Order: sequence, then structure tokens, then C-alpha cells
Amino acid sequence: MSNSRAMSEVKETMGVKQTMTWKEFMALIKIGIVNSNLITIFTGMWLAFQFTDKHFLQSLDTVLYTLLGTAFILAGASSLNNYIDRDIDPIMERTKNRPSVTGKISGRKVLAIGLSFVTIGTILLFLTTAVAAIIGIIGVFSYVVVYSMWSKRIHVSNTVVGSIGGAMPPLIGWAAIEPNLGMIPWMLYLIMFIWQPPHFYALAMRRVEEYRAAGIPMLPVVKGFAVTKRHIVAWVACLLPIPFFLLQLGTPIVILMTILNLGWLILGIRGFKMKDDIKWATMMFIYSLNYLTILFVAIVIVTAI
Repeated sequence: MSNSRAMSEVKETMGVKQTMTWKEFMALIKIGIVNSNLITIFTGMWLAFQFTDKHFLQSLDTVLYTLLGTAFILAGASSLNNYIDRDIDPIMERTKNRPSVTGKISGRKVLAIGLSFVTIGTILLFLTTAVAAIIGIIGVFSYVVVYSMWSKRIHVSNTVVGSIGGAMPPLIGWAAIEPNLGMIPWMLYLIMFIWQPPHFYALAMRRVEEYRAAGIPMLPVVKGFAVTKRHIVAWVACLLPIPFFLLQLGTPIVILMTILNLGWLILGIRGFKMKDDIKWATMMFIYSLNYLTILFVAIVIVTAI
């Protein structure tokens, strides 16, 4: 057992933990990740309604089950990730105040919350379609077991491995309405899969010393900033063909995504000349956040008109 985890267990044993506040609970389940993914889940559902003979207002129960079910699964998986990372979270500035680290909640309770939430979420998704529930289970297994428990601490490709499960939300949303997954939902999955490496590589550049101290083999830690920049630009470039597989969504979406892709690529290429790598990584990180929100919200708005 590492020193940090041992100290955490000592805190629990000595009873130094206090009642966890609502804010701390939100941090435990990573509410920011849950909220951002609800947008992509809803987009998947919305498009399934648009391409089938099913009607949104007549399926509000399914919509509710899907949103709540996926939210519970995401919150549960995030809690399990916090349970697994109790030994390294105290080392990193952005995670050292999580209640699983400070002793506000015991490891056993964190584990119980994670497993309970995943179970509740899976049951809710089974009330929609079996396919949606199975995709949710695969996503949890991929994130918690394959990524958090295995690749995160061993392989430099951990970010790509984590992207497999992280891209599941729009597939769940579509499958809850239409179990047959065609081109559109798989393109949404591909967008989210490709989006994650440049997003998290930029974050890793900003937090490189924290990851180094925690012993996490993130790309900037192992290969350096120059290689990371090349990887980021390469991943962003992989998004360029995607709009042409989304012609069914209409010309405005194709144009918008192309503009967003080119803007991100140009910003990425500028990084080869910028001397301040952290400033560039921050710009890329912020762009990535806006990219996903703008694109998925625009898809809903344009297809609703």
C-alpha cells in the first residue's frame, strides 16, 4: 500500500472524516463529466427520433429513463474511478480535495456508491432497450476495468484506451430509441472517440508535473511536449473526413463541423511555432470543450428546424 493511500486509510480509521457536503458529493461523481455527456446522450436520442417513425413527446418516459440511467452509470463509474485512484489523487492538485482523499467519505462508501449507481443506471437503461443497457455495461467495464485498473498506470496509450468507453454516450442515446445502430450513431461515436485524445493530451500538458509525480505514463510525461503536439494535430486531422459521412444531417452541420475542424487544426499547427507550450495547451483544451458543445447542440437545433 502506498503512503498516500495508507494515510487515507488512517484518517478513516481515526474518524477524522466529517459529513460530506453536497458540493463534495458532486465532486465525487464528477458532475461536470456527467452534465457534459448528457448533451451527447440527448443528441443521440434526438437523432434516433428524427430517423425513425417514433415521436419524442410520446416517448418521454424512455427519454427520462435514458437520461437518468446514463447519468447514474456515469456517476457510478466516476465514483469507482475515485475509489481506484485514492493513492494517486492526493498527489495531483486538481484531485487532492476529493472527499475520497480528504477522508470525508470512506473508501467502502465510495465503492458502495459507485456499484449502487451503476446498478441503478443499468436497470433504468434496461427499461428502454437491452442494447442500450449492454452498451452502458461495456462502457463501464471499459472505463473502470480496462482503463482505470489497467492501462492508465501502465501504458502511454492509456488515453486512447480510455476513449473507447468515453465515446459510448451517443450510442446509448440512439440505442435507447432505436436498437439498430446505423451510420449516424457510429459517426457520433467516432467524433467523441477522436475528440478525446487531443482534449486529454492538452490537459496532460498543463498538468504534466502532477502526472509525473503520480507515476501516470501520460504522453507528455513519457514522450515530451514535441511528440504530444504532433499526436494532437494528427488526431484533430482525423476529424476532417467525418462531416462528409453526416450529409443526412444537412449541409449546415457539414459546414459547421468542417469550420470547427479546420479552426482546431489551424490552432494545433500554430503550436509548432509558439514558444509557450502551456499557453497553447490551454487554448487547445478550451477549444476542445467548446467544440463538442457547439457541435452537438447545433445538431439538435438544426435537425429540429
